[in-house]
Amino acid sequence: MNEQNLIEKIAQRFAVGLPDGHIVRSGDYLSIRPAHVLTHDNTGAVIPKFKSIGATKIADPRQPMFALDHRVQDTSDENLAKYRGIEAFAREMGIDFYPAGRGIGHQIMCEEGYAWPHTMVVASDSHANMYGGLGCLGTPIVRTDAAAIWATGRTWWQAPPVVKCELTGKLKPGVTGKDVIITLCGFFNRDEVLNHAIEFAGDGVASLSLSDRLTIANMTTEWGALAGVFPVDDVTLDWLEERIAFVEKRGPVGAPSDADADGDSIHPRLNRQRLDKLTQQLLLPDEDAFYARTVSLDLGSIQPHVSGPHNVKTITPVTQMRERKLKIHKAYLVSCVNSRVDDLAQAAEVVRGKKVADDVEFYIAAASSEVQAESERRGDWSALLQAGAIPLIPGCGPCIGLGKGLLKDGEVGISATNRNFKGRMGAKTSEAYLASPAVVAASAIAGYIDAPADFADTQPRADIRTNDKPAAAVTDISIVDGFPATIEGNLLFCYQDNLNTDGIYPGKYTYLDDFTPKQQASVAMENYDPEFGKIAHDGDILVGGFNFGSGSSREQAATALKYKGIRLVLAGSFSETYKRNAINNGFLAIEAPELVRDLTNRFGTEKLTVATGITATIDFAKATLTAGGKEYSLTPIGTPAQELIVAGGLESWVREHL
Repeated sequence: MNEQNLIEKIAQRFAVGLPDGHIVRSGDYLSIRPAHVLTHDNTGAVIPKFKSIGATKIADPRQPMFALDHRVQDTSDENLAKYRGIEAFAREMGIDFYPAGRGIGHQIMCEEGYAWPHTMVVASDSHANMYGGLGCLGTPIVRTDAAAIWATGRTWWQAPPVVKCELTGKLKPGVTGKDVIITLCGFFNRDEVLNHAIEFAGDGVASLSLSDRLTIANMTTEWGALAGVFPVDDVTLDWLEERIAFVEKRGPVGAPSDADADGDSIHPRLNRQRLDKLTQQLLLPDEDAFYARTVSLDLGSIQPHVSGPHNVKTITPVTQMRERKLKIHKAYLVSCVNSRVDDLAQAAEVVRGKKVADDVEFYIAAASSEVQAESERRGDWSALLQAGAIPLIPGCGPCIGLGKGLLKDGEVGISATNRNFKGRMGAKTSEAYLASPAVVAASAIAGYIDAPADFADTQPRADIRTNDKPAAAVTDISIVDGFPATIEGNLLFCYQDNLNTDGIYPGKYTYLDDFTPKQQASVAMENYDPEFGKIAHDGDILVGGFNFGSGSSREQAATALKYKGIRLVLAGSFSETYKRNAINNGFLAIEAPELVRDLTNRFGTEKLTVATGITATIDFAKATLTAGGKEYSLTPIGTPAQELIVAGGLESWVREHL
């Protein structure tokens, strides 16, 4: 069976070192060479990591891109010095650089052709998913990965299971892409797509604008997915055609240009030759490709919803919120998800001839300087300002709790951003709700959460089904030199689902830079179970619950267990960031959902940590685990992951490959 879905086909193109004839499948560990890698303000943290591994030059200066966008309102000497340092490094290394004020990195990635259809592009930011609106496989990485790509052009990636999301019908007037993704997040809110990639399909896709697609793809992150990719169709190609025409008049910026046959300057990524090649070689999923799940949603059944507070997956129809007349103090039309030209136009249409309520502050920031310029040309920007909106520099800001306009104690905000976690946009006692640009604008005018029009109070028509995966042929897996063919250890069971990184490694130790490995080991799992340190022994295999390692990206949640002597972690599923941090530090994290269910049935949930007395043997060549007289199938640990374990982690691997 050689059929592949679209995610697998794109990954196949950007995988390197595959054995002859290998067909990429979900679950495969791959060595990848992404087309591009974005870092933003966190470039300042990647640079010393890059230097510490001994790297002195960029493997491919055309691969990275830097865009300053997070702390753009911070004009302190310290931040400006940091920005100058990043710019100087970019100039020294010949890397494309976009300064503060040019816009949000994700938007620039699309505007400047880095996120190109059917390529694989990564970013050290969780909203790399947005590139999927253009049919680009965009997915997040951590900072160590970014340093590795700078140095070698490569990092590793495990191809995720894939969900097909079939969209049918058409949106009703006044309903937007933001309403689609809020509905998906709220209707399927039990981790159905956690750590999956989403492929959007169905006859409803053609009716969605490119801006709607970028919005939906962006917030597949909040839905729990690692990527959200739309098919490339006439909407995509028409947008690229318009963009190429624009840059032909403007000229290339931020990067060297090429020259055509007549010697004229052309954009190195957005040009007609590249578009012609794309049009002639469109990728499509194979007809019989496998999808772990299939989600269906009738676009015509959607009405605008409001998400929150404190949780993206808690949603309420705007018709019901309107009846509550929940007073707001601030409104926001900012961020990478909903500050494009169409978004500003929708909000402007609502506020024309009206004024923002006296006790409401309405903040607006375009996704990029070019978006703002176009909005100004159309008259939308001035309509928003005349209504009383407060402009901010193109960039991030209040979405992530930085700069001007944050929520104060007890305040309520309505925002067209993508996250509303407690305290994210200001004080912990504040409440943030998410909605479409039109709903935000209507609320700013009304002074309470309101709708721009009347909508029928309907329930979305949606469904999900799990598909049975065909049995794969059992083949022996190649074992690299130095990697153990088998591992044996006693199973240590910690049943808790959604065990976050603070439970595994308390936050109060995170920024103690002189905290030794021995000290890390001594506080492992301290917040989860104070008795863990007495129960765990060197050589044990830890078995966790589902979504192990959720929460922050602190890598010590992996290294502390490694230093404790835990051989590896098995879990029903992992936070993808936790898994990346583990393997990047030479520590295996493997899914074993059936084992977790069996141990839960046997040992229950009365004790936080159980020394089971069961000895398990993992055979990596056969991808099996034997425990308690039962054999379990595991995802094969491929060569890229094995090499990282043998090297002791990604940084050591990079040093070996410089």
